[in-house]
Amino acid sequence: MSLIPSIFGGRRTNVLDPFSLDIWDPFDGLFQSSLTNLPSSARETAQLVSTKIDWKETPEAHIFRADLPGIKKEEVKVEVEDGNILQISGERSKEQEEKTHKWHRVERSSGKFLRRFRLPENAKLEEVKATLENGVLTVTVPKVEEKKPEVKSIEISG
Repeated sequence: MSLIPSIFGGRRTNVLDPFSLDIWDPFDGLFQSSLTNLPSSARETAQLVSTKIDWKETPEAHIFRADLPGIKKEEVKVEVEDGNILQISGERSKEQEEKTHKWHRVERSSGKFLRRFRLPENAKLEEVKATLENGVLTVTVPKVEEKKPEVKSIEISG
């Protein structure tokens, strides 16, 4: 038992041993369950809005990959807006509930998602391709070939 009441939210401390004091962490638990206090509809929306997308650049193209398990290609749209904005959007339909079924847990989210990316100037927007295989959407944006400066050798007279 501590000799003084803990100011750190009920954590154990030992006044005689300075190394046993728990230090209060203001970020403790902040990122672990930030969605747990939201209503279920808001959690679903937040999960879909935060669809994770990887963007890598190779010498030939910009490649975007998004995990979209359970979504059909008809439910996804890939568009280029305003000349250089890549927009990936879609909607996962909510499963129809039947009165005779008893649900024990519903964790898969449903609803809309939307992600936008500003493409660099070296993107060939007219050649964008998208594929959806095994729940992974891959969008390939080819790059304009960099023109190498022409080098002309000059003969030195003298």
